[in-house]
Amino acid sequence: MGKVAPDAMLDAALAYVAASDLMIVCSTVPTSYAEATGTYDLADIALTAGDGNGDYVIANDTSGRKLTIAAQSTVPIDHNGTALHVALCKVGDTTLRYVTTCTSQALTGGGTVDIPAWKINIADPT
Repeated sequence: MGKVAPDAMLDAALAYVAASDLMIVCSTVPTSYAEATGTYDLADIALTAGDGNGDYVIANDTSGRKLTIAAQSTVPIDHNGTALHVALCKVGDTTLRYVTTCTSQALTGGGTVDIPAWKINIADPT
């Protein structure tokens, strides 16, 4: 028997992440909103939430669906530390929505950091 996951189901999961309105560069992997926005926060920038509104695009990928998160330039660095993770959060309901790794980089408070575009893939079932 075959497996099917309609695009609408995959898109719902990606839309949950795309509802995030804050991107945070973190010194270690946060497991909560409080850790992402406080304990491990090195730099952060507000995002425009929603698919197609500027910072997020949901689209087909070669083997499923993807959410592309736009690059962010000259993000102010708030605290010294080594960037190891990037978190997406929704401020309104204080939820941590997604965490990924990033290239390790030493950050110095008062400077800026560029965050390249990246994507989240959800593959079609096989």
